[in-house]
Amino acid sequence: MGYIEYSIIIAIMVLIAIAIVKSKKKDFKVEINKLVEYLGGRENITSFEVAKSRFVVELQDVSKVNKEGIQKLGAKGIVEIENQLKIILGENARLLEKYIKELK
Repeated sequence: MGYIEYSIIIAIMVLIAIAIVKSKKKDFKVEINKLVEYLGGRENITSFEVAKSRFVVELQDVSKVNKEGIQKLGAKGIVEIENQLKIILGENARLLEKYIKELK
């Protein structure tokens, strides 16, 4: 194969990689919207913070939370203390903080 064939193959691979990255980012935003919904909506979120791999959120009404839905989104664990939830998310916790700030 010559340079032209290799160039075409590389260009196609780059386009595929870009498409994958964009689709994953879009899916993550959809998941964050679902998470906010599972937390009882934006109005129910009083405050939040990210501590390493945990997303800590204070809520007005914890009974509005869909914990099962949150776990289906990939939470590794949920700890409830009064009106606060500590959701263990792993590496996605930082991205979550960024997107929720954009929502507020």
